[in-house]
Formats: sequence, C-alpha cells, structure tokens
Amino acid sequence: MRMPRMRVYLPEELYREVKERGLPASELLQKAVAAEVRRQKLEAELDAYLVDLTAEVGEPTEEERAEARALVDRIEHSVRRNEPR
Repeated sequence: MRMPRMRVYLPEELYREVKERGLPASELLQKAVAAEVRRQKLEAELDAYLVDLTAEVGEPTEEERAEARALVDRIEHSVRRNEPR
C-alpha cells in the first residue's frame, strides 16, 4: 500500500519528548489524525440528526432544557465522584 508523505511541524519541546522517548511519531500521528477525522464525522452526523429531530418534534422548551441541564450536571457529578484519585 502506497503511503504519501506529509511534513509535520512540532513545537521544539514536543519534538524532544518524542525523540527522547523513542516514540513512533508516524504511527502516533496517523492514529491521532484518524481519531480527529472520526470525531468530526460523528459531530457532523450528530448535527444532521439534531436538525432532523428538531424538524420532527420542534425546539425544546425552556423547562425541557433545564431538565436536560440538570441531568447532565448529575451525570458529570457522578463521573467526577467515581474517578480514581
């Protein structure tokens, strides 16, 4: 499989860390770029879904938004409480 080359610039400190640790820079960068591309695709799919959902059921009320915010706050609090220290 042909793999085109790309020049990538890193800040000096990050470059030194990669070299000192003997990290496989190309492999790490491939994984990071693939993850970012996937994240962007999923975000675009979510945006499209939300547009369709809003068209189907309408905008949420302020009360529904408050309920959703309270649920998110409870979830975040639970996650923080259960994180290892």
